Amino acid sequence: MNFILKLILNALAVLLLAKILPGVGVDNYVSALIVAAVLAILNTIVKPLLIILTLPATILTLGLFLLVINAAIILLADYFIAGFSVNGWLWALIFSVLLSVFQSILHSILKKDKS
Repeated sequence: MNFILKLILNALAVLLLAKILPGVGVDNYVSALIVAAVLAILNTIVKPLLIILTLPATILTLGLFLLVINAAIILLADYFIAGFSVNGWLWALIFSVLLSVFQSILHSILKKDKS
């Protein structure tokens, strides 16, 4: 139940960011839910592999290369999902940073409601 609630909150964050950012587009609510699910899968499977493969670059840049990895994950989701579009690396980077901020806020609200 908690996973489904987080997925719905992530879909709402994706929808909100698509409305705010001109370089990001989502067709409808179902596409946003699919984006949230695909991002969860990519963050679980692909992101750890990319982090391990790019560990020297991450260490050299003091962790800033993780922003590039997050943008790559967003562009990978854009490739897989027809109703989701991101116009380039810069928009993917901005989208990933703002999505992380929104997810942190929404998940902290969820934790406050539990206690």
